[in-house]
Amino acid sequence: MFIELRHLRTLLSLRETGSVSQAAERLHLTQSAVSHQLKALEEHFECPLFTRKSHPLRLTSAGQRLLELATTILPQVEAAERELASMADGRAGRLHIAVECHSCFQWLLPSMDIFRNRWPEVEMDLSLGFNFEPLPALERGDIDLVVTSDPLDLPNISYEALFRFQGMLVVPPRHHLGAKAWVEPADLKKEILITYPVGRDRLSLYTHFLDPAGIEPAGQRTAELTLMILQLVANNRGVAALPNWAIVEEIKQGAVKALPLGKEGLWATLFTAVRAEEKERFFMQDFIQLARETCFQNLSGILPASADYPSNHALF
Repeated sequence: MFIELRHLRTLLSLRETGSVSQAAERLHLTQSAVSHQLKALEEHFECPLFTRKSHPLRLTSAGQRLLELATTILPQVEAAERELASMADGRAGRLHIAVECHSCFQWLLPSMDIFRNRWPEVEMDLSLGFNFEPLPALERGDIDLVVTSDPLDLPNISYEALFRFQGMLVVPPRHHLGAKAWVEPADLKKEILITYPVGRDRLSLYTHFLDPAGIEPAGQRTAELTLMILQLVANNRGVAALPNWAIVEEIKQGAVKALPLGKEGLWATLFTAVRAEEKERFFMQDFIQLARETCFQNLSGILPASADYPSNHALF
């Protein structure tokens, strides 16, 4: 038997993304690895699977037949895996999640909804990590999973990267900084910064951008919700640093502009953190994989995590 599950997953990703390069990102593979899979299939069956030089990519009748197989087989395989895991692991479990950023709700809540349908007997809960230290709470066993961009070196905690993203300075449409290609720390000396209500040591705008340059802004105000921060910026009440994927719609609508922080940009990686002894539980791995897939299906401007980009920053 030549066809493998990885081939079917590749065909599904090609249908969903429309290109080999984007399918490779979705699968966390190199583009050459995906191309090699497709070439091997075409050589084995002696027929093309998709039309070259078409955008978006178009599958041939042979490719469509494999896609039909993928849409039939893969859901059955995933369901069987969950059932077998629950036989050994027990269907019941607990997944209490803490998140350090309101912007994460954009992809986290849909992930949780899908997970509840898959694992109805796993108890789920969600809390914000603004008013307590979530990683020590995870270590103590008070919660079971933390979404963080600021990992700590704790002996019993295991991290898995979800994606990389860029922090952007968000300004009103007609702001005097709007014409710049990027902003330097000194550009913010006369600005009011709007941030989440957390300590300065948890804001990478300070720790990785302003503090190393010895720059203090003119003032600071806080807001708990990302939408509230964006509204304040749009109304000329200040500027803010936010993840690129959280501001896509407001930029499209012309409500705000976004500028890189520094010539190279300020990048971070978003992680899930779990206790080491819990990370192999099937429902835990299923949730992390589901969250990663949901992110790449719904967020713009994110990249696969890579060892070449180890930067870990706190909340913007």
